[in-house]
Amino acid sequence: MAKKSSVKIEKTIEAKEGGLGTFGGVYTPSILTILGVIMYLRFGWVVGNVGLWSSLLIVTLATSITFLTSLSVAAIATDQRVRIGGAYYMISRSLGIESGGAIGIPLYIALSLSVALYVVGFAESVVGVFPNLDVRWVGLVTTLGVTSLALLSAKAAIRAQYIIMLAIGISLLSLIFGSPVEASATAELVSDSTATKEPFWVVFAVFFPAVTGIMAGVNMSGDLKDPTNSIPKGTFAAIGTGYVIYIGLVLILAFRATPDQLIEDPLIMRKMAFWGDAILLGVWGATLSSAVGSILGGPRVLQALAKDKILPNWLSWLGTGSGEDEEPRYGTIFTMLVALVAVWFGDLNLIAPVLSMFFLTTYGVINLAAGIEKLLDSPSYRPTFKVHWAISLLGAVGCFSVMVLINLTATLIALVFVGIIFIWLERRELTSVWGNLKNGLLMAVVREILLKLSDDYEPKTWRPRPLVLSGSPSKRWHLIDFANSLTHNRGILTVATVFPEGNVSRERLDNMEDEIGNFLKKRAIEALVRVVSSDDPFSGSVKLVEAYGIGKLVPNTIILGGSENPDIRKKYCDMVKSFYEMKRNVVLIHGADDSHKNPKGKARKQQRIDVWWGGVKGNGGLMMILVHMLQNSLSWKNAQVNLKIMVGDEAAVDEIKTNMKRIINEIRFEANIEVIVSGGKSFREVFQESSSAADLILLGMAIPDEKFASYYENMLHLTEGMPSTAFVLAGQEISFGEVLIPQDTMSDT
Repeated sequence: MAKKSSVKIEKTIEAKEGGLGTFGGVYTPSILTILGVIMYLRFGWVVGNVGLWSSLLIVTLATSITFLTSLSVAAIATDQRVRIGGAYYMISRSLGIESGGAIGIPLYIALSLSVALYVVGFAESVVGVFPNLDVRWVGLVTTLGVTSLALLSAKAAIRAQYIIMLAIGISLLSLIFGSPVEASATAELVSDSTATKEPFWVVFAVFFPAVTGIMAGVNMSGDLKDPTNSIPKGTFAAIGTGYVIYIGLVLILAFRATPDQLIEDPLIMRKMAFWGDAILLGVWGATLSSAVGSILGGPRVLQALAKDKILPNWLSWLGTGSGEDEEPRYGTIFTMLVALVAVWFGDLNLIAPVLSMFFLTTYGVINLAAGIEKLLDSPSYRPTFKVHWAISLLGAVGCFSVMVLINLTATLIALVFVGIIFIWLERRELTSVWGNLKNGLLMAVVREILLKLSDDYEPKTWRPRPLVLSGSPSKRWHLIDFANSLTHNRGILTVATVFPEGNVSRERLDNMEDEIGNFLKKRAIEALVRVVSSDDPFSGSVKLVEAYGIGKLVPNTIILGGSENPDIRKKYCDMVKSFYEMKRNVVLIHGADDSHKNPKGKARKQQRIDVWWGGVKGNGGLMMILVHMLQNSLSWKNAQVNLKIMVGDEAAVDEIKTNMKRIINEIRFEANIEVIVSGGKSFREVFQESSSAADLILLGMAIPDEKFASYYENMLHLTEGMPSTAFVLAGQEISFGEVLIPQDTMSDT
């Protein structure tokens, strides 16, 4: 696996004083993107297919989704100063660098390829009027033209858009003062109502991209004089203007032409306008304005991505700005090259649905960001424009629903692409100085879980939550490895160390926790880490286990190494007794060092586990659960399990073996059953003869009492010279037999 790099993210470029205002920087690019080619070439088809009332519903529903998104945009914009990068900036500063990059990169791709999409549309309409021209060359020249305009400055491009907006305005006035289309004008196109009508949602899917231009102004955030004020006002004004115009167009089209005429003739507006060629000027203006909006917005998103080190290092030069206004000229040239290649080689009609998905994904994620911020009630989230979290989340649902309605395949492609980028950025371990919502969201979830964690014991949900008293992890790695084999990175594992010195500074302990955490991460161990200091490591361990955890979420199984030092045996046994009295399960690993590794230091396959068993209750049940968890780990996968029990009489063998087989079948466990007749030998002799070749032995421990130190000494004598042995003590007040066998089928064995 490639080594991960950690990148420190710095602040992005701030908006400059003397920048664009609300009308020129937000309203103009937004309204020109809304009043686009769909309005001129497809809106008649929309009205013709579904009629007057359904068309009004489509316009209202689509605009409502856009309006909900604009509310979320306004909330975020009035909470933070939106700098260069627009939508990318909003998402990355709310949901984090990975989410921002996962949306920002597809957003840039969509913007850059949109330049080519609009240019090709413009070129095709020009060639329709001047057939001697070539679509490809007209497209290339137009791309160079809009790029040159953007390179002059954003202000120059905005001024050019004023001219385009004037052309669109003239075309709309010409349409208003026009007249109904005569039947004879389209008689050659229509015959006995043969036009095929499309269903409502298909028509809705075609129209919806017409109202998705609200980010055109947001993408110019770095060039705005006052983005916090301009973005909400300009966006709301553009949406309102667009809604009024589209409602008016529905009435004009429905009353001036028949449904069949509207469906069959894409340029039906030209026939009903007072000055028909004004509609053609509007089509050209709409395509060019959209291309200019994309060539202005795309490079600014690219510049922000490069500034935040989202892009690979070899593309870092794209973050460099030029001149007093930090114009992204390098990014503009780069975007132009992408568009030129697409114009020359690409059939953009094939990828246009995916591009729409990228835009809608951006809108949906912005709604999510605003909704989650408000839902969490973060102290840092204080927008002056307040929006209820339910409204933002409703906007998110609307965006993602429309994506599916427009094109399910394109939706899946876009989401997979976004997911791949997110995983790539997460693996790079980028860090930022602005934080994100992830920790706040996780904290809210954890809070709900902790407060609702029931006192009632549920056998089906029990699993070990180990706390390993490891000391130095490198010296007692076998304890951590054993615990990790129980959790498989699914349970909650804590690695704890009691530093044997008093009065150690918290800063030093925190540094030790970080070092242990990094040590575990390098070995793919997911664990919480806790380091405390104490003059007495035994009393310190007891206090740690007693205090560690939140509410009912505490470690239920304490794992520690055995102790053969007679000088500290009483303190050690008192500690184990305290753990038991706290109702914790205890596992003492005795005789284990690096025997689980081969001579080269690599983990070797474990082959055999011996369990000296006394039934499914108490220690026996806990041992069976631990063995089951071990068998599901890589180190102990497919290890042979031997259940052993010693009897003094041959006559009892068959009955005990039958009972054991029945229980093993009930708990759905695979193991060899060995009923060993002592033949006059002591348990120590039978034990050492039978289990000397095992890789791991599990033995139950007696309940600690005042004679526990003497008992523990006998256990050490029993296992002297034997393989790794785990002494298991069930301390929780639960029936581990119920975990293994459903209560209604459990026997008394």
